Amino acid sequence: MNAEGWFVDPFARHAARWFSDGTPTALVRDAAGESQDPPPESTWTGTLERVASEGTPNGGDLRRADGADEGPYDPAAARRAALDVYDQSAQAAF
Repeated sequence: MNAEGWFVDPFARHAARWFSDGTPTALVRDAAGESQDPPPESTWTGTLERVASEGTPNGGDLRRADGADEGPYDPAAARRAALDVYDQSAQAAF
């Protein structure tokens, strides 16, 4: 099976580079985020090192809309929260 996913950039130009079917792509990652940088024409030697995945693979970091920790939806509380944000942003403008 050919490499698919994020690997340490074998060209040492970025922290990670996306490989698709064993071919390096222009999609790269650095501390600033993802960007585009076509791989150089040169080839690399050595073994690709997979980048550790980020996040929780089992969805443990996700929250359900109907989760027990939320309680029932309260339209009045939602309206009040929206108006509070508006009030705070209006005060910050002055």
